[in-house]
Amino acid sequence: MGIVSIDEELHDQLRRASKVSYRSINAQAAYWIRIGMLCETNPGLSFSQIMQRELAAAGVAAPEAAAEPAGA
Repeated sequence: MGIVSIDEELHDQLRRASKVSYRSINAQAAYWIRIGMLCETNPGLSFSQIMQRELAAAGVAAPEAAAEPAGA
């Protein structure tokens, strides 16, 4: 494990995102790094497809979202 130097603005964004996601700042940074790596190594997949694949690989049965009614 090492220390990564990031600018203050990115650290502030990490802090804000971590509160919303109920993660520590380090866990939020690790999440963004992992998702970024997955997106770079799978450019043909959307974020949603990557998340579905990762959830399935972890054994999480995520229910399909219901379509929003027309005109809503």
